[in-house]
Amino acid sequence: MAKQSYILHVRCGDGALGSVPVLVTRKRVKNLNLRVRRDNTVVASVPWRCSQARAQEFLDAHAEWIASALSRRAIRDAVRDTGADNAGQDGSASEARVGSYALWGQEIRCEDGHTISADELDRLRHRELEQALPQVVERMEPLVGTHATSWQLRAMSSRWGSCTPTRGSIRINVRLAAYPPACLEYVVAHELAHLIEPSHNARFHAVVARAIPDEAQVRARLRQPPLGR
Repeated sequence: MAKQSYILHVRCGDGALGSVPVLVTRKRVKNLNLRVRRDNTVVASVPWRCSQARAQEFLDAHAEWIASALSRRAIRDAVRDTGADNAGQDGSASEARVGSYALWGQEIRCEDGHTISADELDRLRHRELEQALPQVVERMEPLVGTHATSWQLRAMSSRWGSCTPTRGSIRINVRLAAYPPACLEYVVAHELAHLIEPSHNARFHAVVARAIPDEAQVRARLRQPPLGR
């Protein structure tokens, strides 16, 4: 009898996630189903007669959905775990305030009983990235081997970074300032590499590896909350 559960991997390039393991379980179901659990693990259920090859084909076809779901969860975790997960359904921040937050992978506590709101925290991280980004770009561009025409900082809800290769423009999520500096370096290198290779093929990863040899480790760190598990 075929194994009831097994692990497959799907390459999810968007969102700097890389190869993601998926727990596939054979069940009495008619269709192939896919979901992301609260702990950010990806699971799939398939009919008993579904082959591993067919399951892999299904996962590969949904790689973009997996990447998007994991990126949204990671960023929501980053916001929640640093006290800023107070966004309403319309995306606007509430007035809730917290007494501590994450900055560059370290917990910062407000002094004298002061608190900070989600909007104030985004502005703080924006200022931090404004100071840190130029030096990171200066180091990463020669290593990657290309130059961006413009850089923008945004509070994004589903991506750590994005780019427009035809224009050479790159956008970076201000909430990266919650994570260790290596995460910012990786996302900068990742987006720069897209100016050379838009897809997430072997050439793309070879370009990233020139600047970030331990990219798999940094990708894994981005899947965790800012202060770790």
